[in-house]
Amino acid sequence: MSGETILEARDLKRFYEVSRGSFKQKAVLKALNGATFTLTKGKTLAVVGESGCGKSTLARLVTMIEEPTAGELKIRGVDIVGSDRATRRKLKSKVQIVFQDPYGSLNPRQKIGHALEEPLLVNTSMTKQERRRAAMEMMDFVGLRPEQYDRYPHMFSGGQRQRIAVARALMLNPEILVLDEPVSALDVSIQAQILNLLADLQERLELAYLFISHDLSVVRHIADEIMVMYLGMVIEKGSRDTVFNQPRHPYTRALLSATPIADPLHEKHRIVLHGELPSPIDPPAGCYFNPRCSEVTDQCLKQFPDMRMIGETEVACHNPVEG
Repeated sequence: MSGETILEARDLKRFYEVSRGSFKQKAVLKALNGATFTLTKGKTLAVVGESGCGKSTLARLVTMIEEPTAGELKIRGVDIVGSDRATRRKLKSKVQIVFQDPYGSLNPRQKIGHALEEPLLVNTSMTKQERRRAAMEMMDFVGLRPEQYDRYPHMFSGGQRQRIAVARALMLNPEILVLDEPVSALDVSIQAQILNLLADLQERLELAYLFISHDLSVVRHIADEIMVMYLGMVIEKGSRDTVFNQPRHPYTRALLSATPIADPLHEKHRIVLHGELPSPIDPPAGCYFNPRCSEVTDQCLKQFPDMRMIGETEVACHNPVEG
């Protein structure tokens, strides 16, 4: 039923050791430094932020491409951290990913029909005829024609290739789709077609989406909830309407101010962030955003703020916007 929690993440972290030369101690890069969220059946959680904020690292953890350094990640109540190989294999079929570049995610030497059948060949005992029938049905499901079964990826447009990538992700009947910038490489008109396809598939299959994007105009169209990240940390989280209409964190306000609005009469106040994004290897003391924040105080320089409820939004800020 809709509203059912499928995935739970608590204080999820992923650190990497980075070499700094032969005679120096390795540095620790905190790519993801404590994400807590849930994914709900039939709903979309959008993750937004600048490049390097930890969005793609989060995607790799949720899809079990990498293991967390610390924290809990539960699918249907089963914690994948420390689980055995058989359990992880079973859980992996419940989570699939659609990448940004549809051409790069497809084998150029493999016909698309065989690409769709491959997950069934590896993970099921279906016969060749059953696999072909399932692939044909999935092609029709995402708006592709039967005669395209024996064609190669280069024979399709970008939008068609992304439909193929979506179809391939759905072959094992997953409950969660991780969408990593799924429309950013497409023309605007084609973006709308793919977003409408994703919305239709979600409604029909009650899929949970983890939608990763830097494009807030796209996020506004598809998200139910939004999680804003900065330098590996979650700094604001709430419903789509609450975050867009009443952003509490100065960083969220700056992101939203840069979003184009198709209304020539609408007056916008652009908030320009000064300074460079700090290094995740050597983040600033206190709140990571303090070098670029216009609302900075002494407390911001000393202590990273805890997440707390302000109205209907969770925010990590010592001086959140109240109105």
